[in-house]
Amino acid sequence: AKLNRRLYKWNYTLYCNSQLPDGCFNSPRNRQTLVLSLWSQQGGSMADSSAASKTSDDVTAKSEELKNKANDFFKDKKYADAIEFYSKAIELNPSVASYYGNRSIAYLRTEAFGYALQDASKSLEVDKNYIKGYYRRASACMAMGKFKLALKDYELVKKVKPKDKDAVQKFVECSKIVKWMAFQKAISFDAGSMSVADSIKLDTMEVEDSYSGPKLDDDITADFMKDLLKWFKDQKKLHKKYCYKILLEVKKLFEASQSLCDVQIPDCGKFTVCGDIHGQFYDLLNIFELNGLPAQDNPYLFNGDFVDRGSFSLEVILTLFGYKVLYPQYFYMARGNHESTNMNQMYGFEGEVKSKYSSNMYDLFTEIFNWLPLAHCINEKVLVMHGGLFSGDNVTLDDIRKVDRSRQPSDEGLMCELLWSDPQPMNGRSPSKRGVGIHFGPDITDQFLSRNKLEFIIRSHEVKDDGYEVAHNGKCITVFSAPNYCDQMGNKGAFITLTNDLKPKFTTYEAVPHPNVRPMQYANPLFGLGF
Repeated sequence: AKLNRRLYKWNYTLYCNSQLPDGCFNSPRNRQTLVLSLWSQQGGSMADSSAASKTSDDVTAKSEELKNKANDFFKDKKYADAIEFYSKAIELNPSVASYYGNRSIAYLRTEAFGYALQDASKSLEVDKNYIKGYYRRASACMAMGKFKLALKDYELVKKVKPKDKDAVQKFVECSKIVKWMAFQKAISFDAGSMSVADSIKLDTMEVEDSYSGPKLDDDITADFMKDLLKWFKDQKKLHKKYCYKILLEVKKLFEASQSLCDVQIPDCGKFTVCGDIHGQFYDLLNIFELNGLPAQDNPYLFNGDFVDRGSFSLEVILTLFGYKVLYPQYFYMARGNHESTNMNQMYGFEGEVKSKYSSNMYDLFTEIFNWLPLAHCINEKVLVMHGGLFSGDNVTLDDIRKVDRSRQPSDEGLMCELLWSDPQPMNGRSPSKRGVGIHFGPDITDQFLSRNKLEFIIRSHEVKDDGYEVAHNGKCITVFSAPNYCDQMGNKGAFITLTNDLKPKFTTYEAVPHPNVRPMQYANPLFGLGF
């Protein structure tokens, strides 16, 4: 009667693997006799069983201690440390569903959506009744744009917990997205139909006498841009007519660009590369304060993810587009993974544009994002892209030039990997932590550079504590320009300056104060419901 439950299960397994006839395990007396007999055959004793039970209890206690430490790190927003300790708890005791569920949400916080999905699925393998596992899996699917899969899990949670307001609201919001996507697909028109840009009639838009902001009656000038920066800094809106004027002009420029653009650093000059901005307008102003405003003798490349998460994305993108129109040969912009409809719908840009202006203007932004270049090659020696390298060997610069970019990114292929891939310290390739793109090692970087006669690559896409990271023996550089990302990561921002010797110089900076508008203010409601 004192046999431990775990010991009972082990001996039952012995019974199942034995040649004893069915039925001998039916009565308590037979069970105890058989268990002790089999245990004795294995060289065990009751003392051994007691020791096994104690060991098991010790493992449980230690793994719970590790989990609690991980929880503390999570509360302090130290997600990498939390992941480390959840992993230790799992290694010690891999049969606890909540350990995988907790690590899943920590991965979500670090945007490792693929890993988050794997952990959520594993938690359900361990315990199919672990309801939080369905929440976590749905959240990971949402983050990856897999809305139909997310809806299935939210529906299951709603059925199990019909009175849970949070569960019901998640299901309702996800249902709206799936229905909206179906509607958009039904009304979508082919490439020959009239674009949003063709429907804009600037001459019919009146500027009210009450408007006192910057005016754009002719071409954009440096003075207009300075006035615009001050106007935005004071949290004021540019008149919609002038917004549309900037958007229509910049669309023409990007339509005439290539998927891979060649850039030459001016003689005796410098060239600045910035990473993700993510709607942090006041940190963008700080970059200009530290490094000077864009000009013919101060060219810039902004390497994607201009919008989403930060709640001043509209101010950021209109500023960057304005400078692109002002200095088309000295100001460059590349597409990031957040310049897409799925990301914009979830992480705030769509909601922000519709809140401050209109859905029509958001649709025009979508058209423009589709024309953003995917990469830039500096002095024929440095390739700059938002994400990283490729799942296939033998990719050349000409292959990148030939990519048809005027569309939404797919889940695979060169365009996807340029926007989503990340480096890894070990050689070879592996599945991406994000669930999209790949991880590529130093050998993959070396092979690509050698094949294309390049010296190194610059990419963005990942938060780094110092705002930048030099990896792969100096041949893969990451730059991230949004300090204290989402007001919670505590990282520095950075930008890179290059001269003709192509030796990168890194400038780092802390976040600056901004008005009391929280990040994700305009994001999909699902991301304010426990995501």
